[in-house]
Amino acid sequence: MTDETTVESDDAFVPRFSDAPFGALLGSVAAVMSSIGTAWIGALMAIIVADVIGRNFLNAPITGVSEIAARSVVAIVFLQVSAAILQRRLTRADFLMRRIERARPRAAALIEAVFCLTGAVVFSLILWASWPKFVDAWTTAEFFGVQGVFTIPTWPFRGITVLGSAMAALAALYRFRDEIKAFGRSA
Repeated sequence: MTDETTVESDDAFVPRFSDAPFGALLGSVAAVMSSIGTAWIGALMAIIVADVIGRNFLNAPITGVSEIAARSVVAIVFLQVSAAILQRRLTRADFLMRRIERARPRAAALIEAVFCLTGAVVFSLILWASWPKFVDAWTTAEFFGVQGVFTIPTWPFRGITVLGSAMAALAALYRFRDEIKAFGRSA
């Protein structure tokens, strides 16, 4: 197996369904969520540019842009984090991990496994803390903004946090399993 083949398999975070049905489903959902987050970034940029142009050149700002932008940033992160976990693209000291992986593959697999298990716990705690807030926002029709000027319901944003943290916890557990297998293969 060449280095090119290894790189390609690392980047392919959606395995074939016949090889790993759960991984294929998880990776596909994560890819769709990440794509939605990317499209949302583009839409948010367009709205912000339109607001800046309207505010500075036409003296007609777009109402609610700051409220939408504030909530959108968090939603975009939760839409994209599960794909980042599956692709091994979360912020970390890559130069150090690559060095450890070359010198001691088992140690690197163990560090990655601990990292993934910690991520699963953190995202499970976020899910646990976010669920009641989502249910409350849904049942009480909670909104943010200035009533009479601009309001938007909070439940979609809270729902994205719940869905994103659940997917991130599952992605971290899936990666944990893969890292434990790699640890065993390195023996």
